[in-house]
Amino acid sequence: MSRPPLRLGFLASGGGTNMQAILDACREGRLHAQPRIVIGNNSRSGVLARAREQGIPARHLSGRTHPEPEALDRAIRDALRAEGVEVVCLAGYMKRVGPRTLAAFDGRILNIHPGLLPRHGGRGFYGLRVHAAVLAAGDRVSGATVHVVDEIYDHGPVLAREEVPVEPGDTPKTLAARVLEAEHRLYPQTLQRIASGRIDLDRYAA
Repeated sequence: MSRPPLRLGFLASGGGTNMQAILDACREGRLHAQPRIVIGNNSRSGVLARAREQGIPARHLSGRTHPEPEALDRAIRDALRAEGVEVVCLAGYMKRVGPRTLAAFDGRILNIHPGLLPRHGGRGFYGLRVHAAVLAAGDRVSGATVHVVDEIYDHGPVLAREEVPVEPGDTPKTLAARVLEAEHRLYPQTLQRIASGRIDLDRYAA
């Protein structure tokens, strides 16, 4: 008996290229999943525009719509639940996930980090800052990491990694471009392993 599609929700802040890579994999049949909702904390973000263009329910939920953090956390949790989301994907989401949302989707919130965790992770390590840290440390290899989200930045269990060589003469921008290509491969591949049952997220619940 075939499995039903994995129901996905997204939390994002920016342009949403990692989300688009996942949507492309769904459309092309490489990922047996169904995008159910996209939540963005920036009303003008590219990620919400992408969702609306592709007919996916899109919500702006942020400190503007819900000034109290607890109310915002409840609103995000409830919006994901209302769409029957099974796995939440962070795609460039620049806010900490609230405790109610973490509890409701315990072990089922994923993030992709533009580095090989646990190196160059934690609070303040995002975007070009990660790649600058890799170069400053003289690392010969960087890459991307998909991990389970918990209450600490870039801390939860690692599900998958893809290595990317650091080339002579790299700048943070040139390294970022190659790592982003790896992210676009790794995130859908990891989700497909979940959708097919090869990764059991229940083992990561508290």
